[in-house]
Amino acid sequence: MPRRFTWSGRRLIYFVLFVLGGVIFAACGQTATEIAAEPAQSQPAPVSASPVAADAPARAKTQATATAPAVQSPSHSAPAQILPTVAPTTAAIPSATSVPQQQIAAPIGTIAASPTPEAQPSPTAAPQVDTDSVQSSVTPDPDYERALNAARLNTNGWDTDFSLHTVPYSQIRFVIPRDQIPSIDAPKFVAPSEAAWLKDVEPVVSLDIDGDARAYPLQILTWHEIVNDTVGGVPVSVTFCPLCNSAIAFDRRLDGEVLEFGVSGNLRNSDLIMYDRQTHSWWQQFTGEGIVGEHAGRMLEYLPVSIVSFADFSRAHPGGKVLSRDTGFERQYGRNPYAGYDTYDGNPFLFTGDLDGRLLPVERVIAVTVDGVDVAFPLSVLQEERVINYQLGERQIAVFHKFGTTSALDASTIAESRDVGAAGVFDAVLDGQTLTFGAEDDRIVDDQTGSAWDIFGNAIDGPLAGKNLTPVVHGNHFWFAWAVFKPDTILYQGEDGG
Repeated sequence: MPRRFTWSGRRLIYFVLFVLGGVIFAACGQTATEIAAEPAQSQPAPVSASPVAADAPARAKTQATATAPAVQSPSHSAPAQILPTVAPTTAAIPSATSVPQQQIAAPIGTIAASPTPEAQPSPTAAPQVDTDSVQSSVTPDPDYERALNAARLNTNGWDTDFSLHTVPYSQIRFVIPRDQIPSIDAPKFVAPSEAAWLKDVEPVVSLDIDGDARAYPLQILTWHEIVNDTVGGVPVSVTFCPLCNSAIAFDRRLDGEVLEFGVSGNLRNSDLIMYDRQTHSWWQQFTGEGIVGEHAGRMLEYLPVSIVSFADFSRAHPGGKVLSRDTGFERQYGRNPYAGYDTYDGNPFLFTGDLDGRLLPVERVIAVTVDGVDVAFPLSVLQEERVINYQLGERQIAVFHKFGTTSALDASTIAESRDVGAAGVFDAVLDGQTLTFGAEDDRIVDDQTGSAWDIFGNAIDGPLAGKNLTPVVHGNHFWFAWAVFKPDTILYQGEDGG
């Protein structure tokens, strides 16, 4: 049976301190206080700190004017996105059992929680939408103001048409004002040989468009979540939501206009909600769908990316580019502000939806959608099999795994985290021939020619050397996030289980 999320007293403390840190930071322009969690008694806290980046560049249109609303009681509270902070604290966190829900005394102030509403009207359902049309055909919601108020969403400073939305506002949670986690809008790059600050095992998001290969280290993306860039002449947004472990890239062109994306400060299903600075429409990072505003119902185009080690990227793309630490912001790049998050066996932090009990919530899955069919391959199974040949409808795909890539969400230092490896998904048909693959020692080889292949789908040895498989858009996500957005997904059970 699916399990419902329940808040513990300690998580409530974390939530209040995270939100308070963001508010203080936005008001004063100073670094927020880092939360030093009390030692766990029976289970570890899923996070050790919060990533706030409050010194976002000033933009006349995008500067948020809102402050965080009063914290509600746990059953109605908006789950806060974990916001990276960097300054240590010396104050003790009060015992969770001794803190009443309606007022929590934090080391840096007191937050009064709003009482639980006794009879609050239910938010309206999302209007119907036709996503096949060029322009959004979402029907305006005449009752949207009541829905916004019921959801307690902050709309100050937004030039958004809130009458247009494709999801109920009750599913969206306000966390902090927009751009408090600042996107990188003028990225700088260095050659792999110049990125000595990156360890070989560290994870990077690899994107290659027409030979323009770029690596976006997760040690940077964790603190910024969005990079607006142009790769191979294509305007792109490379995004990462740490709470879902979702690294996704999009083509940011829509109807001939190039959009620029930022962090809205809202979450849905624990996933980042982006916004575009042209129309202030809100976009779901996990699905690439416009969910609020002028572009509600529109879809961004996915671009194939993969999370691989810096060493593997450098080996495959010695002439590639690596996102520089010269971002214009001071952050503790290389440090993981979500230490222990992906080893926590309980309910995911800040997630209030139903859990699919077929896997543990934060187990990684390599997930694909092909011809409308969703399939998830548990990373634990892939680590054992190393190669999966899978027939999906009329298409034959191949899923590769290679060890040597650390988790970005395990130890407090990313380079010292556990090895989860990297994965790639490819169309198994090459030049009209269907290939099948297997693992031999530390190599991936095809059964037809004996050629060896790397994690990028490049033949590096044998008769097919120099050939390249076509990548299939995939995600390396936490199971809970994939399952809530793709509830009808097929879960691969292993070569003997189907």
